Amino acid sequence: MTASVVPTFVMYRRLLGAVGSVLAGLAVALSAYAMHAALPEAQVRLVQAAAFGFGHGLALAALAPLAQRFVSLLALTLLLAGVLLFAGSLAAAALLGAPTVLAPFGGGLMIVGWLLHGYDRLRG
Repeated sequence: MTASVVPTFVMYRRLLGAVGSVLAGLAVALSAYAMHAALPEAQVRLVQAAAFGFGHGLALAALAPLAQRFVSLLALTLLLAGVLLFAGSLAAAALLGAPTVLAPFGGGLMIVGWLLHGYDRLRG
């Protein structure tokens, strides 16, 4: 890696880790809202959105500092985009009555992100 790329690479690792921590914290808040304030018909979607947000937020916070190559950053970015689309679509459906048309695309991005991350880990 060239010297000019290293600070940018470190910045993205820190940003993805920080966003993961914020995402996990927001997921805990969403879960609390779902269980204590949401209408019963919205609870299932909100809890599912919170579970995916928490799990992927935790993964980003843990894995981002370890990312050593562009492929690993790309994988983590796909995870972030996927969980935002998936969980966001579920939350918007529960809270606003919006359709969940983005959920399958977000799920696909998460799958690709995890597979790409696995590929990167096999590389060393």
